[in-house]
Amino acid sequence: MAEFERLKREVIEPGLTRHDGRLIKTTGDGAFAEFASPSAAVRCAVEIQESIASGRSSLKVRIGINLGEVIVAADGEVFGDGINIAFRLEGAADPGGILISEKVYSEVEGKLDAGFEDRGEQQLKNIAKPVRAFAVCAGAFGALSERLSAVPPLPDKPSIAVLAFENMSGDPEQEYFADGMVEEIITALSRFKWLFVIARNSSFTFKGRAVDIKEVGRRLGVRYVLEGAVRRASGKCRITGQLIDAVTGAHIWADRFERDLTDVFALQDEVTVAVVSAIRPKLLQTEIAISTRRRPENLTAYDFCLRAMPHFYPPTREGLAEAIKLAHRALELDPRFGLAAVLAGVGHMQNVLWGYADDPQFDRREAVRLSRLALSLDDSDPDTLATAAIISAFLVGDYEIEMADQAIALNPNSFVAWYARGWVYRNAGLPEEAVQSFERAIRMNPVDPMLHRSFLGMGMALIELRRFEEAIVAGKKAQRQSPSFVFSCHCLASAFAHLGRDAEAREAAVRLLELDPAFTISAWIARGGQSNAKLMIEGLRKAGLPE
Repeated sequence: MAEFERLKREVIEPGLTRHDGRLIKTTGDGAFAEFASPSAAVRCAVEIQESIASGRSSLKVRIGINLGEVIVAADGEVFGDGINIAFRLEGAADPGGILISEKVYSEVEGKLDAGFEDRGEQQLKNIAKPVRAFAVCAGAFGALSERLSAVPPLPDKPSIAVLAFENMSGDPEQEYFADGMVEEIITALSRFKWLFVIARNSSFTFKGRAVDIKEVGRRLGVRYVLEGAVRRASGKCRITGQLIDAVTGAHIWADRFERDLTDVFALQDEVTVAVVSAIRPKLLQTEIAISTRRRPENLTAYDFCLRAMPHFYPPTREGLAEAIKLAHRALELDPRFGLAAVLAGVGHMQNVLWGYADDPQFDRREAVRLSRLALSLDDSDPDTLATAAIISAFLVGDYEIEMADQAIALNPNSFVAWYARGWVYRNAGLPEEAVQSFERAIRMNPVDPMLHRSFLGMGMALIELRRFEEAIVAGKKAQRQSPSFVFSCHCLASAFAHLGRDAEAREAAVRLLELDPAFTISAWIARGGQSNAKLMIEGLRKAGLPE
């Protein structure tokens, strides 16, 4: 028991950290852990067995790996076929060996530098059907020194290293300012859980050296590298940055920021927001493009999520159906993939709000179920909290203000969190806070293809504040960005009507009915989230839209 505790502390837990694993339960002389992907689980298992084999321990550990649903009860107890099969595979493994299920094998075969031996159908205790199992060949457990000197593989999610920015000021004291800027950017990026970020201590080993970006990416095991320079002079500060694909060498993004040098810390915050806001969508766009080039037989749960994302904008009936299908496919591959649950939940919610649902009650139930599933998988992820809050605000009528605020506290650089907070506060009848949240969201993501939705939310909140002229400005911005977005017509028709600009109100109403011939005010209210939109509804009636 004492020796296993030592191995757990010195080998197993550090291994889990390196491979994004999470220890969910210990059982005296055993442990259960979960991973973001089957590849990460097998890599971690191989590393653990290597470390034990090359160390001083005489203890031999068995490891079983399965892909399936794990249910965590309120008291922390874990159960379900996913964990039961993994437990039985562990018992059937060779001492010092790794036994994986066929589900895991189908995900990792051809992706890892390891051999596998087909052990055939295994009749496992208390498991109704036989499980085909594969042993990871002992040859995969090379010497630990070889593993440590090997090039780290790219993670199963987007990965980035931020190099120390070059000090162009000619003043050694400005190193602190430049280094502080980079630390802020690394910290901000680390809050996005879908992103693997190299720690400062590793990326700063290249400081002051002429580097080949491809070599940096290879050495650190990342796909993307952000580099930059800082120059301070005459009360001004100029920061340049560029994001590079370290695999191809392609430049993905570059920009320059020039600010007055007054409050150093405020300046660092401002530039951090600007840089993170710029590179986050660029990373996602690049990852989506890479995913679309992969052959279907090589797709993972993450790839299916990436492929789902473009179908959310513009939100056509067919596009949303495809997005929902792809997100559910990701959940089939990995039932504990929170991002897939979030995307599927958003798709079902939009089916209801946009009026696309053939069975609104089904989509409503699915959206709520999936948001709760995502929360049960990870209630500390800011985007998950934000999405659950917005689904609750529209479809349940519970205004989860605390949840929306918690999402901001966890990641103040998240566009999703600020956008969701805007809608939650707008639906809750707190339009002033809603306007401020939408303003922050627009600042966070000024080139977002769905920016018209932020302008719409702002416009609707401004109507409730009786700031009708400003609501018209927001509504027109939404309409310019997406002319076929029917909801900008709602905003314009209502605001014009309140101002007595009847001709313009009728024009907006006519356009609304062209885009949505079946529109009625009562049906729109029934879709959800309009209980505190009294002035908005009053304006729609004044504009002559059908009740």
